[in-house]
Amino acid sequence: MKYVKHIFSLIKFSHTIFALPFALASMLVASNGFPPLRTVLLILACMVTARTTGMAFNRYADAAIDARNPRTAIREIPRGIVSRRFALLLSLISATLFLLFASQLNRLCLLLSPIALFFLFFYSYTKRFTFLSHLFVGLVLGIAPVAAWVAVTGEWALQPILLGLGVLFWVAGFDIIYATLDEHFDKKEGLHSLVARYGIRKALLVSRLFHLLTILFFAGFGWVVNAGPAYWLGLLVTAGLLFYEQRLVKPDDLSRVNAAFFTMNGYVSMAFLAGVALSVLI
Repeated sequence: MKYVKHIFSLIKFSHTIFALPFALASMLVASNGFPPLRTVLLILACMVTARTTGMAFNRYADAAIDARNPRTAIREIPRGIVSRRFALLLSLISATLFLLFASQLNRLCLLLSPIALFFLFFYSYTKRFTFLSHLFVGLVLGIAPVAAWVAVTGEWALQPILLGLGVLFWVAGFDIIYATLDEHFDKKEGLHSLVARYGIRKALLVSRLFHLLTILFFAGFGWVVNAGPAYWLGLLVTAGLLFYEQRLVKPDDLSRVNAAFFTMNGYVSMAFLAGVALSVLI
């Protein structure tokens, strides 16, 4: 059991709360309620296996970097608790299961699943060559609501794209906040981020811009789907939480970065889901 606990820690399973509520929100709107239980279970299975694929591969790809960074040297691979080979194997097995589950949803999900896998593997390398790596992290999570919509309907639509863009900028915004903890290490290692390139103060301004775009895209989603009052109330709460998240971190005070990253973003995703669920189900 202790080893299983380390595996869950390796893939940061608890962080599933970031993207999953948006996938569920998209699912509820696409089906105008609850879809068949089989569809719900397959969406959940795809979410879990996709996240496991991406996180396990990220730990595999970044093992040497993590070992040199004092902040991440306590992770499972640098400490020797989990082997790098095991992380790769876990990622490949999860990717295979993801393809299998996607194939059981519909043909479009099957055709698009390799593209999703490409970004799940590719994003881990983006900080090695572009300061826009935050947007690639956002893209990976932003795929979730689009995928959930396709899983239910079997077709593309504008609505989930607006929602996915909102998630993209939300994630990119809080990833910039988290990157402030590694400013000096990233510069020393030649890794790329907005923080390393432009400094903390300017990077945090971009983070605020990204979170403003998040609210605008979420508002666009609500307008296109003709959301009810509960949605707009949930969006107002979401906007308030993002505003508070931004207030937690200042260029000269990074002591509350973890609270902004872990705690507040969990509240953001759950507040949004609650607004969508009430709007759809009432």
